[in-house]
Amino acid sequence: MKKLIKTLTSSKAGFAPLVLRVPVGLTLAAHGSQKLFGMFGGYGLEGTGQWMASLGLEPGYLMALLAGSAEFFGGLALVLGLLTRPAALVTAFTMLVAIFSTHISNGLFISNNGYEYALALLAVTVSLAIQGGGRFAVDNVINARLRG
Repeated sequence: MKKLIKTLTSSKAGFAPLVLRVPVGLTLAAHGSQKLFGMFGGYGLEGTGQWMASLGLEPGYLMALLAGSAEFFGGLALVLGLLTRPAALVTAFTMLVAIFSTHISNGLFISNNGYEYALALLAVTVSLAIQGGGRFAVDNVINARLRG
């Protein structure tokens, strides 16, 4: 188990992941807070759940809870660089589901509710899953404690 955690938290990347993690993490957390708490003009769990059910994502309430939690908690973890790879994988999967369940039929452009924005978030989160949290991440503290 210790080896697995070391592998998940290690990163040889420099400062670039920080530049990706913080704005994308904040954006994901904000979107998650719309779904979970109704903040920033969101509909909360009930409204988001009804909308997800209308898309065929059943049970809607559970899907809203899962998507909102992945975005909110995954986004916060990315900001901190805490378990960056798992957080990035969960949010990447969430963006993949969003692309294919909601946006793909609308084409690329966001002006038509297309998938370009979710695709950009997917690309960033996959990149973070590959390279890890980088130099300034809580992951480094975890990794150092496991070494020492």
